[in-house]
Amino acid sequence: MTGGVVSSLGKGIISSSLACLLKASGYRVTIQKFDPYINIDPGTLNPYEHGECYVTVDGHEADLDLGHYERFTNVRTTRANNVTSGRIFQSVIDKERRGDYLGKTVQIIPHITDEIKRNVKALGNTGDYDFVITEIGGTVGDIESLPFLEAVRQLRWELEDNCLCIHLTYVPYIHAAKELKTKPTQHSVKQLQQLGIQPDILVLRTEHDIPAQMRKKIAQFCNVAPDAVIQSVDAPSIYDVPVMMHEQHLDEIVLRKVHITPKGQPDMGPWKEFLTKMHSATRKVTIGLVGKYVELQDAYKSINEALFQAATYNDCVLDLKYIHSERLTPDNADEQLSGLDGVIVAPGFGQRGIEGKFVALKWCRTHDVPTFGICLGMQCMVIEFARDVLGLQDANSTEMDPHTPHNVIDLMEEQKSISNMGGTMRLGAYDCTLLDGSKVAKAYGATHVKERHRHRFEFNNDYRDRFEAAGMKCVGENPATHLVEVVEIPGLRWFIGTQYHPEYSSTVLAPSPLFLDFMRAAIAYRDEKAAK
Repeated sequence: MTGGVVSSLGKGIISSSLACLLKASGYRVTIQKFDPYINIDPGTLNPYEHGECYVTVDGHEADLDLGHYERFTNVRTTRANNVTSGRIFQSVIDKERRGDYLGKTVQIIPHITDEIKRNVKALGNTGDYDFVITEIGGTVGDIESLPFLEAVRQLRWELEDNCLCIHLTYVPYIHAAKELKTKPTQHSVKQLQQLGIQPDILVLRTEHDIPAQMRKKIAQFCNVAPDAVIQSVDAPSIYDVPVMMHEQHLDEIVLRKVHITPKGQPDMGPWKEFLTKMHSATRKVTIGLVGKYVELQDAYKSINEALFQAATYNDCVLDLKYIHSERLTPDNADEQLSGLDGVIVAPGFGQRGIEGKFVALKWCRTHDVPTFGICLGMQCMVIEFARDVLGLQDANSTEMDPHTPHNVIDLMEEQKSISNMGGTMRLGAYDCTLLDGSKVAKAYGATHVKERHRHRFEFNNDYRDRFEAAGMKCVGENPATHLVEVVEIPGLRWFIGTQYHPEYSSTVLAPSPLFLDFMRAAIAYRDEKAAK
Protein backbone atom coordinates (compact mmCIF):
# COMPACT_ATOMS: atom_id res chain seq x y z
CA MET A 1 0.00 0.00 0.00
CA THR A 2 1.60 3.23 -1.20
CA GLY A 3 0.34 6.79 -1.17
CA GLY A 4 0.66 9.77 -3.44
CA VAL A 5 -0.02 13.52 -3.89
CA VAL A 6 -0.40 14.39 -0.18
CA SER A 7 -0.06 12.66 3.17
CA SER A 8 -2.92 11.94 5.61
CA LEU A 9 -5.15 10.46 2.90
CA GLY A 10 -5.88 7.42 5.04
CA LYS A 11 -3.58 4.59 3.89
CA GLY A 12 -3.97 3.12 7.37
CA ILE A 13 -7.77 3.17 7.16
CA ILE A 14 -7.83 1.63 3.67
CA SER A 15 -5.29 -1.03 4.75
CA SER A 16 -7.34 -1.75 7.88
CA SER A 17 -10.59 -1.89 5.89
CA LEU A 18 -9.13 -4.37 3.41
CA ALA A 19 -7.76 -6.47 6.28
CA CYS A 20 -11.19 -6.36 7.96
CA LEU A 21 -12.87 -7.65 4.79
CA LEU A 22 -10.31 -10.40 4.15
CA LYS A 23 -10.52 -11.53 7.77
CA ALA A 24 -14.32 -11.60 7.55
CA SER A 25 -13.89 -13.86 4.52
CA GLY A 26 -12.00 -16.38 6.61
CA TYR A 27 -8.41 -15.44 5.80
CA ARG A 28 -5.67 -14.90 8.37
CA VAL A 29 -4.49 -11.32 7.97
CA THR A 30 -2.04 -8.92 9.58
CA ILE A 31 -0.81 -5.44 8.66
CA GLN A 32 2.59 -3.81 9.04
CA LYS A 33 3.64 -0.17 8.74
CA PHE A 34 7.01 0.99 7.39
CA ASP A 35 7.86 4.53 8.46
CA PRO A 36 10.61 6.41 6.61
CA TYR A 37 11.88 8.52 9.52
CA ILE A 38 15.26 7.83 11.13
CA ASN A 39 13.94 7.56 14.70
CA ILE A 40 14.20 3.96 15.91
CA ASP A 41 10.54 4.20 16.95
CA PRO A 42 8.06 7.04 17.65
CA GLY A 43 8.52 6.71 21.43
CA THR A 44 10.77 9.78 21.64
CA LEU A 45 8.63 11.88 19.27
CA ASN A 46 6.58 14.78 20.60
CA PRO A 47 2.81 14.43 19.97
CA TYR A 48 3.02 17.70 18.04
CA GLU A 49 5.34 15.88 15.63
CA HIS A 50 3.59 12.56 15.39
CA GLY A 51 0.36 12.30 17.36
CA GLU A 52 -0.21 9.35 19.64
CA CYS A 53 2.48 6.76 20.31
CA TYR A 54 0.79 3.36 20.27
CA VAL A 55 2.11 0.41 22.31
CA THR A 56 1.99 -3.22 21.15
CA VAL A 57 1.46 -6.21 23.42
CA ASP A 58 5.17 -7.07 23.36
CA GLY A 59 6.18 -3.58 24.48
CA HIS A 60 7.09 -1.87 21.22
CA GLU A 61 6.34 1.85 20.83
CA ALA A 62 4.69 2.08 17.45
CA ASP A 63 2.98 4.30 14.91
CA LEU A 64 -0.63 5.21 15.70
CA ASP A 65 -1.83 3.40 12.55
CA LEU A 66 -1.24 0.14 14.42
CA GLY A 67 -4.12 1.20 16.66
CA HIS A 68 -6.36 1.31 13.58
CA TYR A 69 -5.06 -2.09 12.48
CA GLU A 70 -6.05 -3.64 15.80
CA ARG A 71 -9.38 -1.82 16.08
CA PHE A 72 -10.43 -3.02 12.62
CA THR A 73 -9.10 -6.59 12.75
CA ASN A 74 -8.98 -7.68 16.41
CA VAL A 75 -5.50 -9.02 15.60
CA ARG A 76 -2.84 -8.05 18.14
CA THR A 77 0.25 -6.36 16.74
CA THR A 78 3.88 -6.71 17.80
CA ARG A 79 7.28 -5.17 17.12
CA ALA A 80 7.29 -6.89 13.72
CA ASN A 81 4.27 -4.84 12.60
CA ASN A 82 6.06 -1.47 12.66
CA VAL A 83 9.53 -0.79 11.27
CA THR A 84 11.24 2.57 10.78
CA SER A 85 14.18 3.57 8.60
CA GLY A 86 16.07 4.01 11.87
CA ARG A 87 15.59 0.34 12.76
CA ILE A 88 16.56 -0.76 9.25
CA PHE A 89 19.76 1.33 9.26
CA GLN A 90 20.58 0.31 12.85
CA SER A 91 20.28 -3.38 11.95
CA VAL A 92 22.50 -3.02 8.88
CA ILE A 93 25.12 -1.01 10.78
CA ASP A 94 25.12 -3.57 13.61
CA LYS A 95 25.75 -6.33 11.05
CA GLU A 96 28.55 -4.29 9.48
CA ARG A 97 30.19 -3.79 12.90
CA ARG A 98 30.04 -7.53 13.55
CA GLY A 99 31.68 -8.23 10.21
CA ASP A 100 28.65 -10.00 8.73
CA TYR A 101 29.27 -8.47 5.30
CA LEU A 102 32.82 -9.87 5.11
CA GLY A 103 34.45 -6.55 4.31
CA LYS A 104 32.12 -5.60 1.45
CA THR A 105 31.10 -1.99 0.83
CA VAL A 106 27.73 -1.55 2.57
CA GLN A 107 25.24 0.28 0.34
CA ILE A 108 21.56 1.23 0.06
CA ILE A 109 21.27 -1.44 -2.65
CA PRO A 110 21.48 -4.30 -1.85
CA HIS A 111 22.05 -4.11 1.92
CA ILE A 112 19.39 -1.62 3.05
CA THR A 113 16.82 -2.90 0.55
CA ASP A 114 17.57 -6.51 1.52
CA GLU A 115 16.96 -5.64 5.17
CA ILE A 116 13.65 -3.96 4.24
CA LYS A 117 12.60 -7.02 2.23
CA ARG A 118 13.56 -9.32 5.10
CA ASN A 119 11.26 -7.34 7.40
CA VAL A 120 8.45 -7.25 4.82
CA LYS A 121 8.54 -11.05 4.51
CA ALA A 122 9.17 -11.84 8.18
CA LEU A 123 5.50 -12.03 9.21
CA GLY A 124 4.63 -14.08 6.13
CA ASN A 125 7.42 -16.54 6.87
CA THR A 126 5.86 -17.42 10.24
CA GLY A 127 3.10 -19.35 8.49
CA ASP A 128 0.51 -17.63 10.68
CA TYR A 129 -1.02 -15.49 7.94
CA ASP A 130 -2.52 -15.81 4.48
CA PHE A 131 -2.17 -12.08 3.76
CA VAL A 132 0.32 -9.51 5.02
CA ILE A 133 -0.62 -5.94 4.12
CA THR A 134 2.43 -3.67 4.14
CA GLU A 135 1.82 0.06 4.30
CA ILE A 136 4.68 2.31 3.15
CA GLY A 137 4.59 5.59 5.11
CA GLY A 138 4.92 8.97 3.43
CA THR A 139 4.20 9.68 -0.22
CA VAL A 140 5.75 8.72 -3.55
CA GLY A 141 8.46 11.29 -4.29
CA ASP A 142 9.69 11.62 -0.69
CA ILE A 143 13.46 11.16 -0.54
CA GLU A 144 13.11 9.19 2.70
CA SER A 145 10.76 6.64 1.09
CA LEU A 146 12.96 5.76 -1.88
CA PRO A 147 14.72 2.72 -0.31
CA PHE A 148 11.32 1.28 0.69
CA LEU A 149 9.90 1.78 -2.79
CA GLU A 150 12.97 0.20 -4.37
CA ALA A 151 12.48 -2.78 -2.05
CA VAL A 152 8.84 -2.94 -3.18
CA ARG A 153 9.98 -2.93 -6.83
CA GLN A 154 12.29 -5.86 -6.17
CA LEU A 155 9.63 -7.78 -4.24
CA ARG A 156 7.19 -7.46 -7.13
CA TRP A 157 9.58 -9.60 -9.18
CA GLU A 158 10.62 -11.96 -6.40
CA LEU A 159 7.12 -12.77 -5.15
CA GLU A 160 5.55 -12.80 -8.63
CA ASP A 161 1.79 -13.46 -8.37
CA ASN A 162 1.88 -13.47 -4.55
CA CYS A 163 2.32 -9.71 -4.47
CA LEU A 164 0.29 -6.70 -5.62
CA CYS A 165 0.49 -2.95 -5.18
CA ILE A 166 -2.42 -0.72 -4.15
CA HIS A 167 -1.83 2.99 -4.62
CA LEU A 168 -3.91 5.51 -2.69
CA THR A 169 -4.03 8.92 -4.27
CA TYR A 170 -6.00 12.15 -4.18
CA VAL A 171 -8.49 13.62 -6.64
CA PRO A 172 -9.01 17.24 -5.54
CA TYR A 173 -12.14 19.30 -6.19
CA ILE A 174 -11.49 22.89 -7.29
CA HIS A 175 -14.42 24.84 -5.90
CA ALA A 176 -13.88 27.92 -8.06
CA ALA A 177 -13.99 25.82 -11.23
CA LYS A 178 -16.46 23.29 -9.78
CA GLU A 179 -14.32 20.51 -11.20
CA LEU A 180 -12.57 17.36 -10.02
CA LYS A 181 -8.96 17.21 -11.19
CA THR A 182 -7.23 13.95 -12.14
CA LYS A 183 -3.77 15.32 -12.99
CA PRO A 184 -2.34 14.96 -9.45
CA THR A 185 -3.26 11.26 -9.53
CA GLN A 186 -1.79 10.82 -13.00
CA HIS A 187 1.49 12.44 -11.94
CA SER A 188 1.61 10.40 -8.73
CA VAL A 189 1.24 7.14 -10.65
CA LYS A 190 3.77 8.33 -13.22
CA GLN A 191 6.31 8.89 -10.42
CA LEU A 192 5.59 5.41 -9.12
CA GLN A 193 6.06 3.97 -12.59
CA GLN A 194 9.37 5.83 -12.96
CA LEU A 195 10.52 3.95 -9.87
CA GLY A 196 9.63 0.68 -11.62
CA ILE A 197 6.33 0.01 -9.80
CA GLN A 198 3.06 -0.40 -11.68
CA PRO A 199 0.08 -0.23 -9.30
CA ASP A 200 -2.49 -3.02 -9.67
CA ILE A 201 -5.29 -1.14 -7.91
CA LEU A 202 -5.94 2.58 -7.49
CA VAL A 203 -7.96 3.93 -4.56
CA LEU A 204 -8.98 7.53 -5.19
CA ARG A 205 -9.47 9.65 -2.09
CA THR A 206 -12.05 12.37 -2.75
CA GLU A 207 -14.64 14.63 -1.15
CA HIS A 208 -16.97 14.32 -4.15
CA ASP A 209 -18.27 11.37 -6.14
CA ILE A 210 -16.02 10.67 -9.15
CA PRO A 211 -18.08 9.92 -12.28
CA ALA A 212 -17.56 6.53 -13.93
CA GLN A 213 -16.23 8.18 -17.08
CA MET A 214 -13.58 10.03 -15.08
CA ARG A 215 -12.54 6.81 -13.32
CA LYS A 216 -12.23 5.17 -16.73
CA LYS A 217 -10.02 8.04 -17.89
CA ILE A 218 -7.78 7.62 -14.82
CA ALA A 219 -7.54 3.87 -15.51
CA GLN A 220 -6.50 4.55 -19.10
CA PHE A 221 -3.85 7.12 -18.24
CA CYS A 222 -2.48 5.11 -15.32
CA ASN A 223 -2.37 1.73 -17.06
CA VAL A 224 -4.74 0.14 -14.54
CA ALA A 225 -7.76 -2.06 -15.26
CA PRO A 226 -10.98 0.03 -15.19
CA ASP A 227 -12.61 -2.21 -12.57
CA ALA A 228 -9.54 -1.77 -10.33
CA VAL A 229 -10.08 1.97 -9.91
CA ILE A 230 -12.00 2.52 -6.67
CA GLN A 231 -13.07 5.73 -5.00
CA SER A 232 -12.94 6.47 -1.30
CA VAL A 233 -15.40 9.29 -0.66
CA ASP A 234 -15.55 11.04 2.73
CA ALA A 235 -17.53 8.83 5.13
CA PRO A 236 -19.53 9.73 8.26
CA SER A 237 -17.11 7.55 10.25
CA ILE A 238 -13.93 5.60 9.58
CA TYR A 239 -15.89 2.49 10.56
CA ASP A 240 -18.10 2.88 7.47
CA VAL A 241 -15.10 2.51 5.16
CA PRO A 242 -14.87 -1.35 5.11
CA VAL A 243 -18.48 -1.59 3.95
CA MET A 244 -17.91 1.13 1.34
CA MET A 245 -14.83 -0.71 0.06
CA HIS A 246 -16.73 -4.00 -0.12
CA GLU A 247 -19.55 -2.33 -2.09
CA GLN A 248 -16.88 -1.48 -4.69
CA HIS A 249 -15.49 -5.04 -4.53
CA LEU A 250 -11.99 -4.12 -3.29
CA ASP A 251 -11.62 -7.43 -1.45
CA GLU A 252 -12.81 -9.44 -4.46
CA ILE A 253 -10.43 -7.57 -6.81
CA VAL A 254 -7.49 -8.30 -4.50
CA LEU A 255 -8.38 -11.99 -4.32
CA ARG A 256 -8.75 -12.29 -8.07
CA LYS A 257 -5.42 -10.57 -8.70
CA VAL A 258 -3.62 -13.13 -6.53
CA HIS A 259 -5.55 -15.93 -8.29
CA ILE A 260 -7.86 -16.81 -5.39
CA THR A 261 -11.54 -17.44 -6.11
CA PRO A 262 -13.66 -15.54 -3.53
CA LYS A 263 -15.39 -17.94 -1.14
CA GLY A 264 -18.55 -15.85 -1.02
CA GLN A 265 -19.56 -12.75 0.88
CA PRO A 266 -17.50 -11.79 3.96
CA ASP A 267 -19.26 -12.27 7.28
CA MET A 268 -19.69 -8.62 8.26
CA GLY A 269 -22.70 -9.26 10.53
CA PRO A 270 -21.17 -8.10 13.85
CA TRP A 271 -19.51 -5.13 12.13
CA LYS A 272 -22.79 -4.05 10.54
CA GLU A 273 -24.56 -4.41 13.90
CA PHE A 274 -22.05 -1.92 15.31
CA LEU A 275 -22.71 0.43 12.37
CA THR A 276 -26.47 0.13 12.90
CA LYS A 277 -26.05 1.11 16.55
CA MET A 278 -23.75 3.96 15.54
CA HIS A 279 -26.15 5.40 12.95
CA SER A 280 -29.33 4.90 14.98
CA ALA A 281 -28.10 6.38 18.27
CA THR A 282 -29.80 9.68 19.16
CA ARG A 283 -29.24 10.37 22.86
CA LYS A 284 -26.09 12.32 23.61
CA VAL A 285 -23.55 11.65 26.36
CA THR A 286 -21.06 14.45 27.05
CA ILE A 287 -17.54 13.49 28.11
CA GLY A 288 -14.76 15.95 28.89
CA LEU A 289 -11.17 15.03 28.05
CA VAL A 290 -8.68 17.01 30.14
CA GLY A 291 -5.18 17.13 28.66
CA LYS A 292 -2.46 19.42 27.33
CA TYR A 293 -2.55 18.23 23.71
CA VAL A 294 -6.28 18.66 23.10
CA GLU A 295 -5.70 20.85 20.04
CA LEU A 296 -4.12 17.82 18.28
CA GLN A 297 -6.77 15.40 17.03
CA ASP A 298 -4.34 12.44 16.94
CA ALA A 299 -2.69 12.96 20.35
CA TYR A 300 -5.35 10.92 22.19
CA LYS A 301 -6.51 8.82 19.22
CA SER A 302 -6.97 5.50 21.04
CA ILE A 303 -8.85 7.17 23.92
CA ASN A 304 -11.13 8.97 21.47
CA GLU A 305 -11.92 5.73 19.63
CA ALA A 306 -12.42 3.71 22.84
CA LEU A 307 -14.89 6.37 24.07
CA PHE A 308 -16.68 6.37 20.70
CA GLN A 309 -16.98 2.57 20.72
CA ALA A 310 -18.23 2.56 24.33
CA ALA A 311 -20.83 5.26 23.60
CA THR A 312 -22.02 3.38 20.49
CA TYR A 313 -22.45 0.10 22.36
CA ASN A 314 -24.44 2.02 24.97
CA ASP A 315 -26.70 3.39 22.19
CA CYS A 316 -25.46 6.95 22.60
CA VAL A 317 -23.87 9.66 20.49
CA LEU A 318 -20.52 10.75 21.94
CA ASP A 319 -20.18 14.48 22.50
CA LEU A 320 -16.48 14.81 23.34
CA LYS A 321 -15.41 18.13 24.84
CA TYR A 322 -11.69 18.92 24.89
CA ILE A 323 -10.51 20.85 27.94
CA HIS A 324 -7.00 22.29 27.85
CA SER A 325 -5.43 21.53 31.21
CA GLU A 326 -3.15 24.60 30.98
CA ARG A 327 -6.21 26.85 30.88
CA LEU A 328 -8.23 25.14 33.61
CA THR A 329 -8.18 26.99 36.95
CA PRO A 330 -10.22 26.94 40.17
CA ASP A 331 -11.91 30.13 38.92
CA ASN A 332 -13.24 28.62 35.67
CA ALA A 333 -13.68 24.97 36.73
CA ASP A 334 -17.43 25.33 37.31
CA GLU A 335 -17.92 26.85 33.89
CA GLN A 336 -15.77 24.25 32.09
CA LEU A 337 -16.82 21.09 33.93
CA SER A 338 -20.39 21.51 35.20
CA GLY A 339 -22.13 20.37 31.99
CA LEU A 340 -20.21 17.10 31.66
CA ASP A 341 -21.57 13.60 32.27
CA GLY A 342 -18.08 12.13 32.74
CA VAL A 343 -14.43 13.20 32.68
CA ILE A 344 -11.28 11.53 31.36
CA VAL A 345 -7.97 12.84 32.69
CA ALA A 346 -5.48 12.05 29.97
CA PRO A 347 -2.01 10.48 30.08
CA GLY A 348 1.14 12.43 29.28
CA PHE A 349 4.56 13.45 30.55
CA GLY A 350 6.04 16.52 32.19
CA GLN A 351 4.99 19.48 34.30
CA ARG A 352 3.07 21.49 31.70
CA GLY A 353 -0.68 21.44 32.30
CA ILE A 354 -0.39 19.34 35.45
CA GLU A 355 -2.04 21.87 37.81
CA GLY A 356 -5.11 21.99 35.58
CA LYS A 357 -5.45 18.23 35.94
CA PHE A 358 -5.39 18.60 39.72
CA VAL A 359 -8.14 21.24 39.46
CA ALA A 360 -10.28 18.94 37.30
CA LEU A 361 -9.80 15.97 39.63
CA LYS A 362 -10.66 17.92 42.79
CA TRP A 363 -13.76 19.37 41.16
CA CYS A 364 -14.90 15.97 39.88
CA ARG A 365 -14.16 14.22 43.18
CA THR A 366 -16.01 16.78 45.29
CA HIS A 367 -18.95 16.95 42.84
CA ASP A 368 -19.05 13.13 42.45
CA VAL A 369 -18.77 13.14 38.65
CA PRO A 370 -17.76 9.83 36.95
CA THR A 371 -14.01 10.20 36.41
CA PHE A 372 -11.40 8.06 34.69
CA GLY A 373 -7.68 8.77 35.11
CA ILE A 374 -5.26 7.02 32.74
CA CYS A 375 -1.51 6.67 33.46
CA LEU A 376 -0.46 10.22 34.41
CA GLY A 377 -4.17 10.86 34.97
CA MET A 378 -4.16 8.12 37.62
CA GLN A 379 -0.98 9.54 39.17
CA CYS A 380 -2.62 12.99 39.32
CA MET A 381 -5.59 11.40 41.11
CA VAL A 382 -3.19 10.10 43.75
CA ILE A 383 -1.34 13.44 44.14
CA GLU A 384 -4.54 15.51 44.36
CA PHE A 385 -6.00 13.12 46.96
CA ALA A 386 -2.77 13.26 48.99
CA ARG A 387 -2.82 17.06 49.00
CA ASP A 388 -6.50 17.66 49.67
CA VAL A 389 -7.58 14.65 51.74
CA LEU A 390 -4.39 13.41 53.42
CA GLY A 391 -3.22 16.98 54.05
CA LEU A 392 0.19 16.42 52.43
CA GLN A 393 0.36 19.87 50.82
CA ASP A 394 3.70 19.28 49.11
CA ALA A 395 2.83 15.82 47.77
CA ASN A 396 3.97 15.32 44.21
CA SER A 397 5.59 13.01 41.72
CA THR A 398 9.38 13.04 41.57
CA GLU A 399 8.90 13.50 37.82
CA MET A 400 7.57 17.01 38.56
CA ASP A 401 9.51 17.76 41.75
CA PRO A 402 12.55 15.53 42.43
CA HIS A 403 12.84 17.00 45.95
CA THR A 404 9.22 16.66 47.09
CA PRO A 405 9.01 15.60 50.77
CA HIS A 406 6.01 13.40 49.94
CA ASN A 407 6.86 11.39 46.83
CA VAL A 408 3.50 9.62 46.55
CA ILE A 409 4.46 8.94 42.91
CA ASP A 410 8.08 7.90 42.45
CA LEU A 411 10.44 6.59 39.79
CA MET A 412 10.28 2.83 39.39
CA GLU A 413 13.29 1.11 40.93
CA GLU A 414 14.41 -0.48 37.65
CA GLN A 415 14.25 2.94 35.94
CA LYS A 416 16.69 4.69 38.27
CA SER A 417 19.85 3.58 36.47
CA ILE A 418 18.51 4.28 32.95
CA SER A 419 19.76 7.32 31.04
CA ASN A 420 18.51 6.59 27.51
CA MET A 421 14.96 7.72 26.74
CA GLY A 422 14.04 5.51 23.79
CA GLY A 423 12.24 2.24 24.49
CA THR A 424 13.26 2.17 28.17
CA MET A 425 9.94 2.66 29.97
CA ARG A 426 7.77 -0.10 31.39
CA LEU A 427 6.18 -1.09 28.09
CA GLY A 428 3.71 -3.69 26.88
CA ALA A 429 1.16 -6.02 28.43
CA TYR A 430 1.49 -6.97 32.10
CA ASP A 431 -0.70 -9.00 34.45
CA CYS A 432 -2.94 -7.22 36.93
CA THR A 433 -4.82 -8.82 39.82
CA LEU A 434 -8.03 -6.98 40.78
CA LEU A 435 -9.66 -6.92 44.22
CA ASP A 436 -12.76 -9.10 44.17
CA GLY A 437 -15.88 -6.95 44.59
CA SER A 438 -14.22 -3.72 43.45
CA LYS A 439 -15.87 -1.58 40.79
CA VAL A 440 -13.06 -2.30 38.35
CA ALA A 441 -13.33 -6.08 38.88
CA LYS A 442 -17.07 -5.89 38.27
CA ALA A 443 -16.45 -3.87 35.11
CA TYR A 444 -14.12 -6.55 33.71
CA GLY A 445 -16.14 -9.43 35.10
CA ALA A 446 -12.80 -10.89 36.20
CA THR A 447 -10.13 -10.56 38.86
CA HIS A 448 -7.22 -11.12 36.51
CA VAL A 449 -6.57 -8.97 33.44
CA LYS A 450 -3.65 -8.11 31.18
CA GLU A 451 -3.28 -4.54 29.90
CA ARG A 452 -0.57 -2.47 28.21
CA HIS A 453 1.69 0.02 29.94
CA ARG A 454 3.85 3.01 29.05
CA HIS A 455 5.31 4.71 32.11
CA ARG A 456 8.39 5.29 34.27
CA PHE A 457 6.80 6.37 37.55
CA GLU A 458 4.58 4.47 39.96
CA PHE A 459 2.45 4.69 43.07
CA ASN A 460 4.70 4.71 46.15
CA ASN A 461 3.62 1.75 48.29
CA ASP A 462 5.02 3.43 51.42
CA TYR A 463 1.87 5.56 51.42
CA ARG A 464 -0.58 2.79 50.59
CA ASP A 465 -2.05 2.30 54.07
CA ARG A 466 -2.71 6.05 54.49
CA PHE A 467 -4.55 6.24 51.17
CA GLU A 468 -6.67 3.18 51.91
CA ALA A 469 -7.57 4.42 55.39
CA ALA A 470 -8.74 7.72 53.90
CA GLY A 471 -10.95 6.08 51.25
CA MET A 472 -8.82 5.68 48.11
CA LYS A 473 -8.38 1.94 47.63
CA CYS A 474 -5.58 0.23 45.72
CA VAL A 475 -7.72 -2.37 43.97
CA GLY A 476 -5.35 -3.59 41.27
CA GLU A 477 -1.71 -4.65 41.44
CA ASN A 478 0.86 -6.54 39.47
CA PRO A 479 1.05 -10.01 41.08
CA ALA A 480 4.82 -10.31 40.58
CA THR A 481 6.00 -6.86 41.68
CA HIS A 482 3.00 -5.61 43.72
CA LEU A 483 3.10 -2.33 41.80
CA VAL A 484 -0.25 -0.58 42.19
CA GLU A 485 -2.07 -0.66 38.85
CA VAL A 486 -5.56 0.59 39.77
CA VAL A 487 -6.99 2.95 42.38
CA GLU A 488 -10.63 3.77 43.05
CA ILE A 489 -12.78 5.57 45.57
CA PRO A 490 -15.64 3.13 46.29
CA GLY A 491 -17.72 5.83 47.98
CA LEU A 492 -18.12 7.78 44.74
CA ARG A 493 -20.21 6.99 41.65
CA TRP A 494 -17.21 6.06 39.48
CA PHE A 495 -13.76 7.40 40.33
CA ILE A 496 -11.10 5.05 38.94
CA GLY A 497 -7.50 5.49 37.86
CA THR A 498 -5.39 2.96 35.96
CA GLN A 499 -1.63 3.01 35.60
CA TYR A 500 -2.08 1.05 32.39
CA HIS A 501 -3.70 2.13 29.10
CA PRO A 502 -6.93 0.14 28.51
CA GLU A 503 -7.64 2.22 25.39
CA TYR A 504 -4.89 0.39 23.48
CA SER A 505 -6.78 -2.91 23.56
CA SER A 506 -10.25 -1.55 22.74
CA THR A 507 -11.52 -2.65 19.30
CA VAL A 508 -14.76 -2.37 17.36
CA LEU A 509 -15.76 -5.99 18.00
CA ALA A 510 -14.20 -6.21 21.50
CA PRO A 511 -14.55 -2.81 23.21
CA SER A 512 -12.73 -2.20 26.49
CA PRO A 513 -14.86 -3.39 29.45
CA LEU A 514 -13.54 -0.50 31.54
CA PHE A 515 -14.54 2.12 28.96
CA LEU A 516 -17.96 0.48 28.61
CA ASP A 517 -18.47 0.64 32.37
CA PHE A 518 -17.26 4.24 32.57
CA MET A 519 -19.72 5.14 29.81
CA ARG A 520 -22.57 3.39 31.62
CA ALA A 521 -21.75 5.40 34.75
CA ALA A 522 -21.68 8.65 32.75
CA ILE A 523 -25.05 7.85 31.13
CA ALA A 524 -26.58 7.00 34.52
CA TYR A 525 -25.27 10.30 35.89
CA ARG A 526 -26.72 12.16 32.89
CA ASP A 527 -30.12 10.55 33.45
CA GLU A 528 -29.96 11.27 37.16
CA LYS A 529 -29.34 14.97 36.48
CA ALA A 530 -32.14 15.08 33.90
CA ALA A 531 -34.61 13.58 36.40
CA LYS A 532 -34.03 16.32 38.96
